[in-house]
Amino acid sequence: MKDKFYQYIQNLQDTITSKLEAIDGKATFREDIWKRSEGGGGRTRVIENGTVFEKGGVNISAVHGELPDTMRKHFGVKDANFFACGLSLVLHPKNPMVPTVHANWRYFEMYDEQGHIADSWFGGGQDLTPYYLFEEDAKHFHQVCKTACDKHHPEFYPIYKKRCDEYFYNTHRNEARGIGGLFFDYCKASNDMSMQKWYNFVTEVGNSFLEAYIPIVERRKDMPYTTAQRNWQEIRRGRYVEFNLVHDKGTLFGLKTNGRIESILMSLPPHVQWVYDHHPETGTQEEKLLNVLKEPKNWI
Repeated sequence: MKDKFYQYIQNLQDTITSKLEAIDGKATFREDIWKRSEGGGGRTRVIENGTVFEKGGVNISAVHGELPDTMRKHFGVKDANFFACGLSLVLHPKNPMVPTVHANWRYFEMYDEQGHIADSWFGGGQDLTPYYLFEEDAKHFHQVCKTACDKHHPEFYPIYKKRCDEYFYNTHRNEARGIGGLFFDYCKASNDMSMQKWYNFVTEVGNSFLEAYIPIVERRKDMPYTTAQRNWQEIRRGRYVEFNLVHDKGTLFGLKTNGRIESILMSLPPHVQWVYDHHPETGTQEEKLLNVLKEPKNWI
């Protein structure tokens, strides 16, 4: 399973980066191949200063070795080895009318003292973070997510949509990071779902990413915007940074397992503002977005 899924994310990385370069038309992805001293490594691809994408990363990794002490405590085990692989992407467009997007699909194995698989699971999802809310974009993104889920189980979309709303939430701000999407974790074999079925589901979601995001980019990338709207985008990017550094499990896992810092922090945007006690004016599009972020909404 680990070999099959790693091959899948290698191919998916190629597909996604090729499409993004074609849309940008100017910038191309810089590639770094890196090794982890404890075992494994990855292939980081970063795009910067493009016509459409100000900064973005589409990274894959496959790491293995002894489970670090912090993670042993988290899982409640004494001594264990692990393998983890996944694709993680974040795209920060230049135009504030185009939303930031994040996605991740991953697979994890933990081994006993004899080297046998003691536990394994899939996780992942994809979510949208707009700076200006276009409801047709939100509905499109969620519809693609729902269509992918419905092919595998009728309850997957409502369950994983709710988990996404709960997970990508800045509790210290009492607001969502964005308008959600899907979030699933610890997807393990059961009577209803074998690991092969979970593989089929996760790859279905991964394959749906471009369909969910690219039409939105194409609709919004050439829209005019003002300096004030750009400032708002940078202020909202600050909230994105806060979530990733304070709450995000993937970021924390990477930092605690001696992950590659440049790959972990590629999710951070290049231009950000933290304005003291900032509040948008009443009745503006900026206020409309904040009102939506206070309470999860059913988009479809």
